[in-house]
Amino acid sequence: MCVRVDLTGDCKLTNMLWSYGSSNRPFNVWNVYPCKTGLDEKMISAGNFCCTTSKTVSNCVSPISCLKNAACVYQSMPTADQIHALMSTYGPVFYFHPDEKYLPSSVTWLFEQGALLYKKDKDEPERLSCDGCNLPVNSLDGEYWIGLPHGDAAESVKKGNLESAKAYVQVKPMLGGVYTDLVVWIYFPFNGPSTAKLALIDVSLGNIGEHVSDWEHVTLRISNLSGHLKKVYFAQHSGGMWVNASELEYAYGNNIAVYSSRNGHASYPHPGLVLQGNRCIGVGIRNDTAHSDCFLETSKNYHIISAEYLHLLGDHAPDEPNWLYYTCEWGPNILYNRRVKVDRLLGQLPERLRKSLKYLLRKFPNELSGQQGPTGPRRKDYWLGDERVKYHH
Repeated sequence: MCVRVDLTGDCKLTNMLWSYGSSNRPFNVWNVYPCKTGLDEKMISAGNFCCTTSKTVSNCVSPISCLKNAACVYQSMPTADQIHALMSTYGPVFYFHPDEKYLPSSVTWLFEQGALLYKKDKDEPERLSCDGCNLPVNSLDGEYWIGLPHGDAAESVKKGNLESAKAYVQVKPMLGGVYTDLVVWIYFPFNGPSTAKLALIDVSLGNIGEHVSDWEHVTLRISNLSGHLKKVYFAQHSGGMWVNASELEYAYGNNIAVYSSRNGHASYPHPGLVLQGNRCIGVGIRNDTAHSDCFLETSKNYHIISAEYLHLLGDHAPDEPNWLYYTCEWGPNILYNRRVKVDRLLGQLPERLRKSLKYLLRKFPNELSGQQGPTGPRRKDYWLGDERVKYHH
């Protein structure tokens, strides 16, 4: 139908839905998605698609428009009681690998164990209070960072504390308020080392991949029209993937299963091995997941840390923790002498595997340059925006 131009918005072509025909004369169907998405954006994904006769999309802007919500995007959002009902119904169960050494904990537990606050150009760190009230806000990157306690306590803290662990949940409108995103964050005190797979051989990369603190998340996208779970985003290192509700595994009832990779804690919808690299030749960083008796039920262990729209509905907004506004790194930045480490690894391998490892190391420069403490949830660009997905045209 014909819609007024002020009630529409620009769209882009994203993933291919279907392809038919020969390589010379293809017929492709692409998903259409709003160009502008985020907490306050009013564009609505109406399930549109676009057809092309090209394998690639040189211009990602679609001739098909999306709809625009002329009303307030918050008016159909869930109340505080409804948020708790949604978490009870859909809250994911995180399964950790049976051999996982670095489990999650609550942020409060980390502070209680003697976590330290370091300041640039200051010799002695300051011990953090249990509620994090002495964390600085609005500081520059690299000015402060959080460190583990001194001595033997550091090794104990690295292992985490599953009994204290909980999910930290952000609630926000998405796609013109037609959907509610429940962003479920999990905190790990430590991210473990990486393992490379070189065909049939696994190679430990030493302390490459290690860093203090690890923030991981999944996002549940729920329809405000029906209350049904539409799809779930699984964060995986620097990207992630959306999975439709019909393709998910469920731990019980409507509570989804999330499989956390050993050491690296990336989230996956199904157990098994996922290679971060070249799967065709079997070379990459291992992401191993498996079902186990070590799990976290977020439907029973969660804390709403942000639902800013609630006060607009006349409802009580949750109290945001002090640590949420800490803007610096949650761990130190430590540069490695990568050449020495790489040469040592290469020297331990047969000649036929050295080329594969060199190829792999070139693909992951950020992970191999040293330890880099992550920033907290509020510093991520998708705190106010949409999730990060790379589409291959």
